[in-house]
Amino acid sequence: MQASGEQQAKHKLDVTRIWKQLEEKVDRMMVQIGDKSPHVAKADGIYDDPKIDWWTSGFWPGILWLMKEVTGEEKYKASAWEWDERLEAQMLQPNSFDHDVGFHFLPTAVAKYRITGDQDARRRGLFAANFMAGRFNLNGRFIRAWNGDMHGWSIIDTCMNLSLLYWASVESGDPRFAQIASAHADTVLKQFIREDGSVNHIVCFDPETGEFDQVRGGQGAAPNSGWSRGASWALYGLANTYRYTGNIEYLRAAQRVAHYFIANLPADHVPHWDFRASEQMEEEPRDTSAGAIAASGLIELAALLTEKEGRVYREAAERILSSLHANYGTWNEPSHEAILKHGTGHKPAGQNVDVSLIYGDYFFVEAIAKLNGWKQRMF
Repeated sequence: MQASGEQQAKHKLDVTRIWKQLEEKVDRMMVQIGDKSPHVAKADGIYDDPKIDWWTSGFWPGILWLMKEVTGEEKYKASAWEWDERLEAQMLQPNSFDHDVGFHFLPTAVAKYRITGDQDARRRGLFAANFMAGRFNLNGRFIRAWNGDMHGWSIIDTCMNLSLLYWASVESGDPRFAQIASAHADTVLKQFIREDGSVNHIVCFDPETGEFDQVRGGQGAAPNSGWSRGASWALYGLANTYRYTGNIEYLRAAQRVAHYFIANLPADHVPHWDFRASEQMEEEPRDTSAGAIAASGLIELAALLTEKEGRVYREAAERILSSLHANYGTWNEPSHEAILKHGTGHKPAGQNVDVSLIYGDYFFVEAIAKLNGWKQRMF
C-alpha cells in the first residue's frame, strides 16, 4: 500500500543511511545473483537469467562498477570485471543486440575503461559504438530500433543510448559518432516530444525515404498516451545530449518532459506505468523503474542549471527517491534479490507487471550515489 502525500512529506531522505543500506543489500545480491544476468524478479523475489544479449544485461555489472568507484572496494571490481568480455564474446556469435548496446556497454566496458584504464575495455566500447552507428538510417535521420522486419521503427529508449556515441566521438576523435547522435536527437525533438512534454514510444518511418509514417503505442497504453518510463528515458537522455553538445534546444526539451513528468505524479511521487492509462488511475500499476530513472535524470538536469533554476528538479528527485525508499524497497526482506518492488515492464502485453526490474535497481543506486557525492557518470 502506498503512503499518502502527507505521510510521504514527513519522510526525510537520509542519503548516508540509505547508502549504507545499499552497500549491505548489494553485498547480499552478489552472493544471491552470482554470474546471472538478471532482468525480472517476480513474487518469489528471485531474479531470472536471460541471455546476455537481452537489453538489460549491463545494469547489474553497472551497479558493481558504481559500487567499486564509490567505495573503492576490490570485491566489486572482481565481480564486474568479466562482463564486457562476455558481451563481446556474444557479439561474435549469432545474437540479438540492437539499439540498446549503450545499455550493454556504457556501464560495463566504458565504465571499466574509465575506472581502470583497461585498453581492451576501451576497444570493446568503441566496437559497440561502431555497431550502433551502423543502425543509423541516413534518409530518416534516426537510429533503427530492434531487429527483424521493423526496419523503419525508432523508439524513445534510444535517447539514453546516445551517450555511447558521444563518448566514442570524444575518445576516438572521430566526429561522425557525435554527428549521428545529434541527428537522431534532432529527430527525437521533432517526432517524439509532444508539445505538452509527453512522449511517443514508437515512431515508424518509411525505411527507404525516411518519411514519417505513424506513431505506435508500444509499451504505453495507446499511441497518444503518456508512458511514464518513456518520459524518464527522454528527460534523462536529452539532458545528457545537452551536456555533450551545449545545444540549448535539448535542454529545453528535457525540461519540458520533466515538467510533464513531475506534474503528473500521484500523491506519493512514484509514477503509474502510464500517466493516461485510464480514468481510474489509482487502480493502475506503478512503475518504480520509471521513478528511479526519472529521479537520476532530474538530478542530472539540475546539475546543468544554476542552483536556483535546478532546485525544482533536484527536490522532485528527492521526493521520488524518498518514496521509493520508504514504500517500495526490500530492506527488510534479505532473501529478496532485488532492491525495488512494484515495477512494470510491458503492461499492454501483460508482461512483467508488479515485479522488480534490474534497471529500476540500477538507477535507484545511481541516483542515491549522485546525492551522496558521486561525480562520475555511466551514461
